[in-house]
Amino acid sequence: MSLLLRTSLLLTLSLLGPAMAQDKKLATTLQQEVATRDDAAAERLGFRLAVQSWTFRDRTACEAIETAHNLGLKYIELFPGQKLSPTTGDASVDVGMKDEHLQLLLKSFAQNQIKVVNFGVVDMPNDEPTLQALFAFGHALGIETFSCEPAKDAWPLVEKMCQQHSINAACHNHPKPSTYWNPETVLGLIKGMSNRVGACADTGHFPRSGLDPVQCLSQLKGRIISLHFKDIAPADKTGIDLPWGTGKSNARGQLEVLRQQGFRGAISIEYETGAGAELEANVTKCIAWFDNTCRAIETKAGK
Repeated sequence: MSLLLRTSLLLTLSLLGPAMAQDKKLATTLQQEVATRDDAAAERLGFRLAVQSWTFRDRTACEAIETAHNLGLKYIELFPGQKLSPTTGDASVDVGMKDEHLQLLLKSFAQNQIKVVNFGVVDMPNDEPTLQALFAFGHALGIETFSCEPAKDAWPLVEKMCQQHSINAACHNHPKPSTYWNPETVLGLIKGMSNRVGACADTGHFPRSGLDPVQCLSQLKGRIISLHFKDIAPADKTGIDLPWGTGKSNARGQLEVLRQQGFRGAISIEYETGAGAELEANVTKCIAWFDNTCRAIETKAGK
């Protein structure tokens, strides 16, 4: 089925509303069709498309995992503090969660064939017991990378924890005037450190800080571990998320420079505008654009 048709199917789901609930068989069929993706080109490029569960902040973590599966995704990045499920009250996903709740979360991953790749954004103080607990939690989740914003003096300890636990620390950039809004800051602090530490490049926050996202990705060459990928408009601090390829952030240029660098890792959809069916429709447009663009980039690179 074409990507355009899959997008139309999801839009149909949102428009039918309550009537769709009366026909569970049809709803299931349409969801299966929506989830049929051709991500082979992206995977060959080394790009693993994930979703930051903050995108689905209007629902619980288990519901976000199910939504990711229904949209044809294989990977997810969880954020701290998200409610766990509709059946567990105020329980949330975070360090110190009960083992029974952790097992429920792990079961949700397995049932939906979703791999959790990252967790964040988390603070990392220069305090070893705190970081030991955090990294032990990451190990229990099975993550590859923490998206984080460490204290400036914590980087040597962070690198030590990364080596001990075989988990990466990718420094995230919130907009100016946050600590890490400029790539030069993180590059200076991690200079000479192992590849276990690097950047989680938020390509929407770069233009919100007055920076060009493609130039920032070029500047971070060799130190990008993961991304929070966005396409915003206007391309300044007021920019809101738009379906990829329709904003002002040169989304294709971002993927092109990642391919040129040989980047291989998780690219997380973080869509911070909207909720409900409209949000799911826009995320589906991002997925369709991503798969199409990766095929085009691969074809171009093969010529």
